[in-house]
Amino acid sequence: MPVQRLNHAVLYVRDVERSVTFYREALGFETVMGMPGAAFLQAPGSSNDHDLGLFQIGAQAGPSTAGRSAVGLYHLAWEVDTLDELERIAAKLSELGALVGASDHATTKALYAHDPDGLEFEVSWLVPAALLTEEVLAARTGIRPLDIAADKERYGGQTRGGVGVSIPA
Repeated sequence: MPVQRLNHAVLYVRDVERSVTFYREALGFETVMGMPGAAFLQAPGSSNDHDLGLFQIGAQAGPSTAGRSAVGLYHLAWEVDTLDELERIAAKLSELGALVGASDHATTKALYAHDPDGLEFEVSWLVPAALLTEEVLAARTGIRPLDIAADKERYGGQTRGGVGVSIPA
């Protein structure tokens, strides 16, 4: 049987409590288990045992060089259900000073942010399969600035994203 989906990710961080606070405030994650130097978080609405593990390695840790001068993971991407939620998270990430980019990939509307240790992550909304027109599919070759207001006007703020793409129809 093939791999079905990513179940969880684990990050090494300088300060677990600082990272827990950030992921709770920024994305609504809740701690489901903790121990000295480690925490296991669950995303809102998730049925996973945990979605994110955090392991503390201390303040002396250097920055990640992945993608700059070494191979390694570039970023994690979490999916939201609606454009209204993407817009809410964009505002929260801006408020926290964590938002570093926002892109329209035609079929995916994406925010990019850094956590307190500078690790990049993405939050995205996927155009549902039923709304993937030839025009949208043809536009995948370019990246444009994200315009959530225009996307909400086109698709609706409460339209469930990813249906027929990442979520069974």
